[in-house]
Amino acid sequence: MLRALGLRTPEQRAWALYDWANSAFYTTVVTAVFPVWFQRVVAAERSPEDASFAFRATTTGALLVAALCAPLLGALADFLGARKRFLAAATAVGILATLALAFAGRGDVGLALGAFGIASVAVTLAIVFYDSLLPSVARNDELDRVSAAGFALGYIGGGLLFAGNLALLAKPAWFGLDAASAVSVAFVSVALWWAIFALPLFRRVPEPVRALERDERPAGRAFATAFTRLGETVRTLRGYKHAFLMLLAFLLYSDGINTIIRFATSFGAAKGIGDGAMMRALLAVQLVGFPASLLFARLAARITPKRALFLALAVYGVVCVFASRMDSEFDFWVLAMLVALVQGGCQALSRSLFASMTPRHKSTEFFAFFSLSEKFGAVLGPLLLTLATSAGVPDALAILSLAVFFVLGGLVLARVDVAAGRRAAAEAERALVAAPTESTA
Repeated sequence: MLRALGLRTPEQRAWALYDWANSAFYTTVVTAVFPVWFQRVVAAERSPEDASFAFRATTTGALLVAALCAPLLGALADFLGARKRFLAAATAVGILATLALAFAGRGDVGLALGAFGIASVAVTLAIVFYDSLLPSVARNDELDRVSAAGFALGYIGGGLLFAGNLALLAKPAWFGLDAASAVSVAFVSVALWWAIFALPLFRRVPEPVRALERDERPAGRAFATAFTRLGETVRTLRGYKHAFLMLLAFLLYSDGINTIIRFATSFGAAKGIGDGAMMRALLAVQLVGFPASLLFARLAARITPKRALFLALAVYGVVCVFASRMDSEFDFWVLAMLVALVQGGCQALSRSLFASMTPRHKSTEFFAFFSLSEKFGAVLGPLLLTLATSAGVPDALAILSLAVFFVLGGLVLARVDVAAGRRAAAEAERALVAAPTESTA
């Protein structure tokens, strides 16, 4: 099956399985279970407005912490040649925090929000180190296909576990459990799924060769060098003009994407849509998202990745307008299917397009800024909704305002010259190869 997806090497297949592993956290915990469970069980003694504010504030804070830490940790991982070790640490913390959610119950607001916040930071950082390995397992002409295959596997992996948890939560008595225990088992299942399917990456994907700048030494002080690298990357990033523009475009349109992902069930619950209906729609998103991600990769090969991204952004604009008028279960299903058609493809092509304009020896640093771009976008969206809730702005108007981010992102994306960006990355790599041997140890 994995070979049929275009993953031609064992390393590519092992790398892509990490998407299968950690997507369970997003489908079961972030999107489906935690928002509703927190509001209706853990924070049941609080008003819906207070519970919603606490959830949104925790989400915003966690994403902000991850965004601020990612660039320095990325530079440190590149200098030490330790991307896999950093990925392992972030994965372990995320798994343990997810397990901690199983011990929260009614009234345990601090435990639930604390564990969720830590897990959110960990999974965000893990994705930085995971994404940075993409250029080391795929050639430039394979990036779109391998990235899309990873997202497709994420849909299937996350969807399979979500389907099992959906049955568990809908009929806990079938499994000899009560409703509270079923939620705890669902959280434990996510942690185990993440741990088990992350193992192939750590066994099969080699650590990329450590590469140093001309003025660096292998035994140099790690944190001092990381700060220096970070400063140099910040100063030189604008020299990679088109990679920088891609970051800016991604910051803008990922704002809307991440806000839609994280608050879909919260918004649906506020509209009175039943839990069962929302869970079934989200499961359908996973099933439709699998072939849609692969089809987007084929579409990109025909019309270029950049044009395929424009198509995805146009669909997201329609989603925002339609969501502002949503008032029924049918409307929720229509929105879910529209998102399923473009979500995986948009994210996969954004990742691969940026990777193709990234110098391989600095990929973790660059992907840290890619994550920073995404997470600051993810901070702005929830922050907008949080402030809107506090100010009494109707949810429909707040959701509609997200369309602005897709429009602005598309305008910046139009200025990205992909060929020029790839030439700049290749020139940087050639300069490194020409450096003295002691500098590339």
